[in-house]
Amino acid sequence: MTTRRELLLGTGAALGLAACGQKSVPGLTLHERAKALIADRPSLDLHAHPGVTFVRGAKNFAPALQAFIQAGASEERAVSDMSAGGMSAAVFCAVADVEILDLVNGGPTSNRDFEPGEAQASYRTQIGFLNKLITDGLVKKIISPADIQKVKHNGGVGAMLGVEGGDFLEGSAERVAEAHADGVRCINPMHYHTNELGDIMTAAPVHNGLTDAGAAVIRAMNDSGVIIDVAHASEKTVFGILETTNRPVICSHTHINTPSFIHPRFISLDLAKEIAAAGGVIGAWPAGIGISDLDGFTDRTFELIEAVGVDHVGIGTDMDSNFQPVWDNYRQFPDVVAKMLGRGLSVEETAKIIGGNGLRVFEAVSQ
Repeated sequence: MTTRRELLLGTGAALGLAACGQKSVPGLTLHERAKALIADRPSLDLHAHPGVTFVRGAKNFAPALQAFIQAGASEERAVSDMSAGGMSAAVFCAVADVEILDLVNGGPTSNRDFEPGEAQASYRTQIGFLNKLITDGLVKKIISPADIQKVKHNGGVGAMLGVEGGDFLEGSAERVAEAHADGVRCINPMHYHTNELGDIMTAAPVHNGLTDAGAAVIRAMNDSGVIIDVAHASEKTVFGILETTNRPVICSHTHINTPSFIHPRFISLDLAKEIAAAGGVIGAWPAGIGISDLDGFTDRTFELIEAVGVDHVGIGTDMDSNFQPVWDNYRQFPDVVAKMLGRGLSVEETAKIIGGNGLRVFEAVSQ
């Protein structure tokens, strides 16, 4: 019986190299092969906070959370790093509940509820700053799948606007269309605050899953063409989302709980398989939880591939706001790709993980 590794190192790998023009160039190092692949194929980081834009204008930002912010972080530096590393585009995320978060027992936790209108005001401030990155010419606006291809062809760095947490919706499905008009193309219904839409994965349940308001928001996201990111939602809430949506979803930055390592931010194997079965994508997350270097991140990526298949794995770096990241700079992108190739993935398979799978979901959601 042919093993998976034999298949990866056989004809599929040869075809992948040919497709990227590498087969005809003898003696390429892994790093050179990685750079050639990155130059040839579009890439998309499913979840990031480049330059930590969400802290600009925050009125009540908890001092303890400053530990999560890289010293000297700036959008200009982050975009320069993306360009140097070859990352075509990323989901640049606002953080809906940033003004009510604090650190409790080492993890982000909401310390109060929102005042009326507070969440919407914070969203307006953050989305204004994100859109200014576009109007200032620092990044190119990504509002359709074709825009990622344009950025890849014409150069520059693309920004798809996202919001981590649906608190700004205040339970209103009508506000999804307003966010879409603002340029938002990806929303996490949940973050670290249990809102009107459902339960979060890092706190005791309040709603027992997706609420009626949450289901209405999910349908509105389908109608508007906004990607549903289920990261941070409780398992029961995610299963409710999967029952409600008529489009594939992403779980942008997580990993699978295993017998040897369990964490509140990881998801079950059963849930991962259900996300994949519905055509979705799970983003490998380079947080320093149980791993300490890029080799560990590569191990995690391959665990996801084995669990749900190469067509359902992407990358969600959580860049510039990750927890003890083992990948903390976009200039490392070629190193990450080289490790994938070095473990036996073909060019075609690697291209799916670095952007192709996420782009497929974006296309399906946009139809």
